[in-house]
Amino acid sequence: MIPKPTLTRQQAPTWQHELRRAFSRPLDLLEYLQLDPALPALDAEKLRDFPLRVPRGFAARMAKGDPRDPLFLQVWPAGAEALDAPGFSLDAVGDLHKLKDGGLIHKYRSRALIIATGACAVHCRYCFRRHFPYADALAARDHWREPLAQLAADASIEEAILSGGDPLSLSDEKLAELVAGLDAIPHLKRLRIHTRQPVVLPERVDDTLLDWLGRTRLQTSVVIHANHAQELDGAVADALAALRGAGAVLLNQAVLLRGVNDRTDALADLSERLFECGVLPYYLHQLDRVRGAAHFEVSLQEATNLMRELSSRLSGYLVPRLVREDAGAPAKTLLPW
Repeated sequence: MIPKPTLTRQQAPTWQHELRRAFSRPLDLLEYLQLDPALPALDAEKLRDFPLRVPRGFAARMAKGDPRDPLFLQVWPAGAEALDAPGFSLDAVGDLHKLKDGGLIHKYRSRALIIATGACAVHCRYCFRRHFPYADALAARDHWREPLAQLAADASIEEAILSGGDPLSLSDEKLAELVAGLDAIPHLKRLRIHTRQPVVLPERVDDTLLDWLGRTRLQTSVVIHANHAQELDGAVADALAALRGAGAVLLNQAVLLRGVNDRTDALADLSERLFECGVLPYYLHQLDRVRGAAHFEVSLQEATNLMRELSSRLSGYLVPRLVREDAGAPAKTLLPW
């Protein structure tokens, strides 16, 4: 079992300092990127529900003066978010129907997901949980008592998945406590952490995180989220190498996004750069049809054409599986191409 860490509070970790410095005002981001301050955006009232948030290190990887930069498009609150689109809903993947008290979602056999927090280091505008009622999913309440009890009571669950929000938005003290509790459940075999922080905030992968991560008995995978090779600079590569050094298997889930990575070259570059960083391309998701994200959607026909082209260029292990998440389905839907 992992003992509770003894963390000093004399100085906030570097990653928390960087998080506080993140861009939160659209005009500040536009000024930094030397973009037209009149660039169309959501009005202030609509933006309040899902505000802008971009770490400065991530913004530094964006091309200045280019409103079509693929990283910028992922975070800019475009005016198109306010348009209604048929088939797009608040709960695109049916999470709310499976949400239990204590922030546990049990949709698939043998694994269950803990909504560890609603906080993220970056607000991706296509996020399928952008409307999720995080205040009703308080998994960390009372030292994680409810989700740990539910997991302990169901011997069919072999894998615990930490999600959110981004679980690495929590302090290492809270995360170590949770993982210690998971470590003590005999039938759990695997721990999976879904996080974008090593990509958008590589400072988050520090010695304290690596300490508790490296001491669990659970087989651990870290599923990162990168959509474009431009996201994976040297600092990110170092963070990913450190996670591998702690014993984690690294996988990537990308989302196919209009204007961001809907070209064969972009997807090939992403897979090759991921593998250089020790990450296996895992899934390429069709966009979850969440309200506000319709302008990112790529048609299934376009997606299958891209996959055929990608498979003709890359070794098989570099080609991610094209999938879609359908509410109520027993697993991800593998899409033929």
